[in-house]
This record gives sequence, structure tokens and C-alpha cells, in this order.
Amino acid sequence: MNPISDRYRRRAEAFERKIAAVRPGQWSDQSPCEAWTARDVVAHIVVMHAAVLRPVQRNLSPAPSAGDDPLAAFRAARADVQQVLDSPDLAATECDSPAGWMSVEQQIDEVLSDDLVLHGWDLARATGQDETMDPDDVARLWATVSATPPELMQKYRTPGAFGPGIEVYGPEVPVPDDAPLQDRLLGLIGRRPR
Repeated sequence: MNPISDRYRRRAEAFERKIAAVRPGQWSDQSPCEAWTARDVVAHIVVMHAAVLRPVQRNLSPAPSAGDDPLAAFRAARADVQQVLDSPDLAATECDSPAGWMSVEQQIDEVLSDDLVLHGWDLARATGQDETMDPDDVARLWATVSATPPELMQKYRTPGAFGPGIEVYGPEVPVPDDAPLQDRLLGLIGRRPR
């Protein structure tokens, strides 16, 4: 078993359940990401799936757009990424990333798979679903994000640093030191947990 593939699969299943639970009239509801609706959150995730396929010269398979059918768009993108993770040669391909050179599967794990957790919270918040993140995912993400060097964190918080319209994290939101770890993680990446 491949822990990166297993983690992606579990997180993608959770994100897909959130998409499936969105009622038709909720797709235009505001998400915690200021410029995005609930539909935009899913569209971003689908775009990120396309981005992690580029180093292995792959594109997303033909599918409805997230604008037309968010669930179908995500399912198709998810299958494409899972194929890469299930291929040892493709998964091991080296690629350049904002954090340096790494394997494609490591980039999927550290960027896309983590995005599924964080943006899963955004989608849940936007559509009134359960906002509780998996505690193991929270602990893992906290360890990673809180250890980010200040200069890289500053770059993550700078709109456009990784390309036009790209903002990785918002300004930190103060959260009490004794708040639950999920709340502290959300505050660190620029979300208002409550």
C-alpha cells in the first residue's frame, strides 16, 4: 500500500461527499475565501488537479466543467490523479514546485491532498455542512504549516507571488493559544474559524 495514494484517496472521498451534499441553490453561496463561491472552491480544486498532472505531460480527461457539474468535474479529475498515483513510474517523476524539486506524488501529497482538507472546510462552511476536519489531518497540516519558514510563509501570503490571481494563504487571523488545533490551523492560514 502507498500511504500517499491512500491519504489522497481518503481525502478525495471526503471532499466528494461534501460536493454531493451541496444543494442546488447553494452553489453561489459565499465561501470563506473572499473572492470565491462554493462552486469556485470546487473549480479551484479541479484546476489544482490539472496543475499536478502537467509534470507528467497529462491533462484532465474530458468531463463537464465545475461550472456545469461540480461533482462530475471533480470525479473525473480525481480519477486522473489517482491513475498517476497508481503508476510508480509517473508518481516518482521529479518536478519543480514552490517548495523545490520533489516527486509528483510528493507534490500531490503536499499541495493537492492538503488542499482537499482545507478547501473541504471552505466548502462545508459555505454550504452549512459539518466543518470538523479529521484530527489526524489537522495535526499533520499543523505540523507542516507551522514549520514553514517565515520568508516562505510571507510569499504564501502575498497575492500573485505564484502567478496572477493565486493566493495561497490569507493574512493570519488571531486565535487564542488554547483554542482547538483546528481553529489554530485555520487562523494560521487566514480563515476565521468561528
